[in-house]
Amino acid sequence: MDSDRAIKDEKKRILKGTLTILFIVGLIVAVVAVYGIYWLFYDLDRLPQGDFLTEETSPNGTYTVKAYVTDEGATVSYAVRGELIFNEKDDKVKTIYWSYREESVDITWKDDDTVIINGHTLDVPEDTFDFRHD
Repeated sequence: MDSDRAIKDEKKRILKGTLTILFIVGLIVAVVAVYGIYWLFYDLDRLPQGDFLTEETSPNGTYTVKAYVTDEGATVSYAVRGELIFNEKDDKVKTIYWSYREESVDITWKDDDTVIINGHTLDVPEDTFDFRHD
């Protein structure tokens, strides 16, 4: 009887270990898939650089917004990309504006932390505008 119990305990231990490994592998696959989807469809920092259009610095000099126009070829329209530069943080850069079917840009600072880009008001550094989601 003790050997039957030992065999059952061993089978339970193996099953528990197998389920734990499968759970961990599944979790890793899910995390990689979610990151891949984010990277493909939502990550503004992987957009093409484009050709420089203009730049405007905030009234207190904390931020600069640089705008670029991209032309990806005959089958895709022009797009404008705006990047926020943190002047006081070693020129850290963050893409805050991405708009399709635009070739020009109008950048106006409303105050030290609010910028208007082609009619879209953004509170920097938190806000972004992405035509695909806004």
